[in-house]
Parts: sequence; structure tokens; C-alpha cells
Amino acid sequence: MLRGLMTLSLGITILAAGTARAATPLDGVWLFDDAPSYPGVTMVQLSSEGGKPRGVVTTAWYGPMEMRNLVVQGGKATFELRNLNDKDHATRQWTAVLNGQTLKLSGDIWYAHVEQSGRHGTAKDARARAFRTTALPPLGTLAPDGLARTPPMGWSSWNKFAEKIDDKTVRAMADALVATGLRDAGYVYVNIDDGWQGTRGPDGAIRPNEKFPDMKGLADYVHARGLKFGLYSAPGPRTCAGYEGSYGHVQQDAKTFADWGVDYLKYDLCSGEWFYDDADKVQRTYYEMGAALRATGRPIVYSLCEYGRFEVGAWGRKVGGHLWRTTGDITDDYATMARIGFDKNGRAEHAGPGGWNDPDMLEIGNGGMSHDEYATHMTLWAMSAAPLMMGHDLRQSSPEVLKMLENREVIAVDQDALGVQGKAVRRDGTTEVWTKPLADGAVAVALFNRGEAAATMTLLPSDAGKSGLTAVRDLWRGADLPVGSQDFQVPAHGVVMLRVTGGQG
Repeated sequence: MLRGLMTLSLGITILAAGTARAATPLDGVWLFDDAPSYPGVTMVQLSSEGGKPRGVVTTAWYGPMEMRNLVVQGGKATFELRNLNDKDHATRQWTAVLNGQTLKLSGDIWYAHVEQSGRHGTAKDARARAFRTTALPPLGTLAPDGLARTPPMGWSSWNKFAEKIDDKTVRAMADALVATGLRDAGYVYVNIDDGWQGTRGPDGAIRPNEKFPDMKGLADYVHARGLKFGLYSAPGPRTCAGYEGSYGHVQQDAKTFADWGVDYLKYDLCSGEWFYDDADKVQRTYYEMGAALRATGRPIVYSLCEYGRFEVGAWGRKVGGHLWRTTGDITDDYATMARIGFDKNGRAEHAGPGGWNDPDMLEIGNGGMSHDEYATHMTLWAMSAAPLMMGHDLRQSSPEVLKMLENREVIAVDQDALGVQGKAVRRDGTTEVWTKPLADGAVAVALFNRGEAAATMTLLPSDAGKSGLTAVRDLWRGADLPVGSQDFQVPAHGVVMLRVTGGQG
């Protein structure tokens, strides 16, 4: 792909230089000055070489996009562009129609419909707007660095605030972590997701936008409260919310993050999907940032967010990752949470100290699910040894929400030093029994009811690999229970979470 892009870039230079003889009214450079942010079409170039038309659409998100199956008839061009995230529509149809001195461009890509009007430009204009491609390094292997021996815990801004996040709110979240006791329960990361980025300075260094007047000062504020500070970036030119990505500035950004005092980086594929569309390139782009972070000398937890593609758990550690997303984004509803937590939480053999499957952030406290559904959410993540990143407004945490999030016995299952990811050992219709072995020889057992009505579920010693049980504790109720096999009434979409000990089976 990169070689193709460099060849395409060379082709753009030829077009911009105007060496090809104009053969149609459409030939030349067309500039789009008021492009919508996505995909950010800035220029169209058309030429006729040897009687064959060729063309390129330049965008802010995806750089140069070569026109496919281009047909030019008089003042109208029809062509296809490669599409993203839509397996049923690998390409989409576009048109460019000359209307007087204006080029009317229309087409579709991913979720967007584009209608733009462009004007004639010069070779100088084309050179100014040309997208500068960058090459990836060869794939290497990074040794473990001792970070994230247990799944990271903290808070992230996206689920509640999206890109509408600012310095004042982040400081308030840091204060709330301390005031509520959540910090002391283990939630120590304060992570700013997308929406903090501004423009780059003359030296190419990324600067925060006006909502974050002093990123180093903000990091210091967070650190002064016994917390750690996280940021977000992307390997493509644009982040998911359309802000400045790290494309072409990876090493520079890593150094900037370290200088600011960043302890955690989430790296989200986003517009990089266009450039890095196979396993080799995705691994190399994540290795590039992993190596850059290591080169800073600052210990930074590295979160790979590429939605579980290309069996990321099998190679995430090698590129420096400490956690890797196993799925697309979570939303605050039971159906999505359950699909992710039960079915898309990654292969257990990939998880362990220093590297974790990440089924995305917690929605507890955002109000879209019932108490029983949130208990299932927290239990699934704890049984899966998943990172516990809260995503609600901490200032509005109800006593019920705090009690759930601060349950030390449930957290201990997630943070267990053995680092084993739990999994289902028995399924019967809409019920599932999961187990997770713990470092002290005990076993966490979760009885999940995915059905729409309450169900009776039985705890069997064999579920935990035991010949008999010597102790049974209900972790959500905080109560010791009679030993041996016993039945539980599990509410719809609910769970019973236990810690058991016993003789070997």
C-alpha cells in the first residue's frame, strides 16, 4: 500500500506540473476551499495520458485517493473510490461535472455523502495542497517493560463527554476520583480521549486546542493527586472525531507526550484504516508508535485501539502494547455490552500480566442499563481480567454506582496477580457459568443469566474444578454462604458472582 501511495504521489506531481496535454475540459487542478471535515476533499486532479484518463481525489482524512474505472465524457467524469468499513460496498460511485467554471463533485464514502464545488487551480496550488505520504519502519519486536502487570484502572472522557472535554472538567474528574474513594479502590488513570488536539506549530509539534491551555500543567495537577495522566492519538492524519492525528509525526508526538508527563496513550486506528489496511501494515504502524514511546525513556502504558483486527492479541505485546481492543465501541445498552462482554472479549490465552484483552470502557453510571445489567457488566469485565476504565461523570456518581465500582472483592478478581482471563465452562440456553482461577488457589465463579426472565442456576463443585467446596462467598452481597452445591435465583440479565475454595477435582 505504501509503495502504491508513493507511486501515486509521484503521479500527482506529474499532474500538478501540467506536463500532460489537456484532452478534456475537466483536465487540470480543481481546488475545494470549504470542504466538510469528513472526508475533507481539498483537491481533484484529472489528466489524459496516451488517451487514457486518470485522476486523484485528495482528502484530509485519507490523503490521495486514486479514481478507479474512470470514464470521462465531455464535461462529466464518473469513477469509483475505495470505500471503508462496508464490506457490501467495497467501492462507491462518484461524479465530477463541469458547470461553467465550477466542478461539481458528488459521491459517498463510509457514512458520508459529499456534495462540493471546486474552482480551477494552478500547479503551484497543487503542490501546496499535495498530501505528503510517509513510510512505515520494518516490523520489530519490543521486549516487555514491566508495566501493566494487572489490568489498568481509571477513568476516560469519551463515553460521557466525547470531544466536548476541557481542562476544567478533567481537573474535576481528578478531584472526584480522590473525593469518592475511587482512587483508593485502584482507579488511578485520568485519560483524555479524542478532542484535545489543536494545530501543529511551525516546528511540527502538536499543540493542544484552546480548551487545554496548559497540558503540562494539567498533567502536574493530576499527578499531584496521586493519579496518572493519559492522552489519545491516532496513526492516521485524523482522529475519529476529526482532530489532528500523528501521521508523519510519530516520534515527535511521542516525545511531546513524554515531555508533558503522559503515563498512558490510547492509539486509535481511525483514518489510518485507509493507509494501513492489512495485518502487516497495521502491525508496523503500532510498532512505530510503540518504539517511539520506548525511545522517550518515560514509562507509558500503550493501548492499541484497532478494534480487534488481525488477531491483535497474538502480536500486541510484540509491538509494545499493554492492552488491545477486541471490538468496536461499547454503547450504554445491555445488548451491545453483552455482545461484547460475552462474545467479543478476546482469546483468553492472549491475556496475562503485561498484556490484556480490552473489551472497551465501562458504562456504569451513565444510566442506560438497570442495576442487574450493570452488575453483569462489571462482573464480565472482572472475570475477563479486562481494564476497568470508567466512562461516566464522576461528580454524579450515586451511592449505588459507587458501591458497585468500589467493591474491593470484585476488583480483586479483576486485579488478581495470576492474570488469567476467565471463560465459560458451562452453557445451558440463556445461562452461562464462568470461572477464573485466582493466585491463592481459589476460583471466581459467575452465574450469568442472559435471558429475559429470572432463572434458577446451580453451583457445582465441578464448575470450579473442585471435588468439593470448603468455602463459598457471594461477592456482590459480601456474604459467606453454605458450602456445597446450591441453587441461586439469578434475575433476568443478572449475575451471581462467587469466590470458592475446595479440594482438587
